[in-house]
Amino acid sequence: MERRDFLKNTSLAAGGLTILDFPVFGINAPSNKVVVAIMGVNSRGAYHAGKFSKIPGVEVAYICDVEDGAIKNGLKALKDAAHKPIIEKDIRKLVIKTDFDALVIAAPDHWHAPAALLGVSNGKNVYVEKPCSQNPHESEILIQAQAKYGKIIQVGSQRRSFPTLIEAVKQVRGGLIGNPYMAKAWYTNNRKAIGVSKVIPVPSTLDFNLWQGPAPRKDYKDNLVHYNWHWFWNWGTGEACNNGNHEIDCCRWFLGVDFPTKVTSAGGRYAFKDDWETPDTQIASFEFGDQKPITWEGRSCNSYPIEGSGRGFIIYGDKGTLVNYGGGDYKVYDTENKIVKEITSNDKADPNNTVSASGDADLYHLNNFVESIRGDSKITAPIEEGHKSVILCHLASISQRTGVTLHTDPRNGHIIGNKDAEKLWSRSYEKGWEMKL
Repeated sequence: MERRDFLKNTSLAAGGLTILDFPVFGINAPSNKVVVAIMGVNSRGAYHAGKFSKIPGVEVAYICDVEDGAIKNGLKALKDAAHKPIIEKDIRKLVIKTDFDALVIAAPDHWHAPAALLGVSNGKNVYVEKPCSQNPHESEILIQAQAKYGKIIQVGSQRRSFPTLIEAVKQVRGGLIGNPYMAKAWYTNNRKAIGVSKVIPVPSTLDFNLWQGPAPRKDYKDNLVHYNWHWFWNWGTGEACNNGNHEIDCCRWFLGVDFPTKVTSAGGRYAFKDDWETPDTQIASFEFGDQKPITWEGRSCNSYPIEGSGRGFIIYGDKGTLVNYGGGDYKVYDTENKIVKEITSNDKADPNNTVSASGDADLYHLNNFVESIRGDSKITAPIEEGHKSVILCHLASISQRTGVTLHTDPRNGHIIGNKDAEKLWSRSYEKGWEMKL
């Protein structure tokens, strides 16, 4: 039920049906109140908890995490909230509760799609951080789940809600730089070595079985939790999905392309000799037939900027160029490389901020999600678009891991004619934790 329909249907109460029969409104909530639960509150999720709690008409009723220190971070972020959240460590127990409307997922990557499926299949709208899948097949499942269960799945591609970029896309498609025929994206950082690990006992503060969840079981090591799981294929997805996802998504958005026909990748783990499995240096190229290629450069361990920024993207047209600096700021140049337009934003991007690289501009995206639940807006980053973008990142990783150029079906991005690469389209799951519609 949408908010605008609520008053028209209050006569239902006369027949014994009350607002509590409609879990979309949350427990004891007025018709426009949105009640959320946050999964994964060590850093990004704690940020979400604090920001969602400050949106008018939103209550953070639950936080879900499997590590005691992370739970403390989540509670700290909500110390000024009107209502103290309930703690639930097991996501499977959380999603069956009927007194909240939306699940916000900021857990490690291997949990993103499985948790989103648990959410929508139990009647919850879902906000899932990037990447929306640990492998291409998972986000295909989420598209099917959204159709089956009729709930919203908003992907954390926050730039799609930035007003300056929404307007820029309109202007580029309207001829601002002529025909936009190529795009380049990049991300740089100065990450340190993670060392060679030792197997150690699981800390008493961590439920490692729940932390691993759908992932096949591995020993606990001393360089895994909280952040370094990003660089292990069993749980993470590397820098391409961790940060490249944002700017690659923008390139695809601005160019108006969907699935590629060809993907190549060059790179490796060059900076240090340690346990890090994913590339720290990568250059990926995506072709869309005979037009509009995209490239992405990722340097996890060398922060020398491009265009003066640690992250961003460039859209090349036959009548000009648009340069973005990682947030909502951008400049437009003519064919003589003279600035003809410059847009600045008060929300400055910090490419190395692991909590919120685009600052409080993310609030546009959180508000969009809330207003979409209320029926007053349309989500700006639906799972269908998130899937198309994350597939590019996954294909770059698959090309890198197999050492081959991938040829793909432009209708759906599926790999053509390479059995070894096709094996990485999906993953194996711990028994009993499989993703099933």
